[in-house]
Amino acid sequence: MVKVAVFDSKSYDQEALDAVPSVERLEFQHIDERLGPDTVDLIEDGTQAVCVFVNDKEPRQVVQRLAEMGVRHIALRCAGFNNLDLAAADEFGIRVSRVPAYSPYAVAEHALAMLLALNRHLPKAQRRVREMNFSLDRLVGWDMRGKTVGLIGTGKIGKVTGEIFKGLGMRVVCWDAYPDPAWAAQAGTEYVALDELGRVSDVISLHVPLFPETHHIINRHTIAEFKRGVYIINVSRGELIDTQALIDGLQSGQIGGVCLDVYEEEEGKFYQDLSNEVVVDPQLAMLLAFPNVIITSHMAYLTREALAAIAETTVQNILRCADGQPFLPTTTMGADGPKPD
Repeated sequence: MVKVAVFDSKSYDQEALDAVPSVERLEFQHIDERLGPDTVDLIEDGTQAVCVFVNDKEPRQVVQRLAEMGVRHIALRCAGFNNLDLAAADEFGIRVSRVPAYSPYAVAEHALAMLLALNRHLPKAQRRVREMNFSLDRLVGWDMRGKTVGLIGTGKIGKVTGEIFKGLGMRVVCWDAYPDPAWAAQAGTEYVALDELGRVSDVISLHVPLFPETHHIINRHTIAEFKRGVYIINVSRGELIDTQALIDGLQSGQIGGVCLDVYEEEEGKFYQDLSNEVVVDPQLAMLLAFPNVIITSHMAYLTREALAAIAETTVQNILRCADGQPFLPTTTMGADGPKPD
C-alpha cells in the first residue's frame, strides 16, 4: 500500500481520485490545508508521496523537510510548477511529476463563456429579471464575428481557444516564443509580433505559463499600446498581469472589459469560503466594483472530464514511482522544467 498525502483536497478531488480503477493500491490522507512551511508536518509517518495543487508552496525548506520525512515523490495534479523548487527536488532525490494536459477544452470553453457573459451582460441581465426588471437599457453588447482575438501563447489550451474563436468567425492572431506555423496554417490563424498583436486585437487571451520572462507580460507599457477598448481574458496565471496597471487601464477606458479566472494575489482566497470574513484586498475590491469585470475563482479546469483525467494521470504516476517505473510521457519534471522520460 502506498501512502499519499493529498493537500488542498476538496470533495471533488476526493471523488475523482477514488474513481480511478487502480486506486485500491493507494492510501490517501486528505488534507484541506495547502502545503507550505507551516503545514508540511501534517503528513503522517510512512508517507511516500505528496499530491499538491496549483497554490501549494514547495520552496527549498519544504522540499528538504519532505525528503527528511521519507517522501520520494511530489505529484502535481496541475500543469503549473512555478511554486516548486525543482532544483531542490533534484538535490534531495525527490521525483516530480505533473499533469500537463487534462482537458484543454475545459479551460478554452471557460474563456469563451466568460467573454460571452461579459459582452452580453448576462450577470446583470439575470439579476434584473429576478427583480422583474425587463428593461434592456445598458445591456448592449457587440458581435464577436469579424472581430480580432489575439492569443498570447499557443500551447494545447491556446490552440483549442484559437480554434473555438475561429469557429465564431473571428480573426485569430497569435504570439508564442515557440510558434507552430503548421498549426497556424491548418487552423487559419497567423503569428504576429507581440506589439502588433496588441495594436490589432479587440480581445486578448492569455495562455502562457508563468516564467520570469512572462511575469507581468501585461503591464502599463503594453496596455498603453493596446487597441483602445480591448477586452482581456486570463485563464492562465494571475501574475501574468500587473493588477494595478489593469485597474488604471479600466479607469481610463483603455481596457473595455476584463475576464479573470486567476488573480495575482489569489493565494489564501481562491478555493476558500470567505463569505463571513473581512477580506482586506483593495485591488480585488476595486476589480469587483467594475461592471465590466468578471472574476471566477480559478475554476476554468473544473469539468468532470478534466477532473477524471487529472486523477487518472496522478494515480498512474504515483504507482509508477512506487514501482520504480518511468512516469507517463511528458509528465516528468526536473530542475530545468518538464522533460521526457
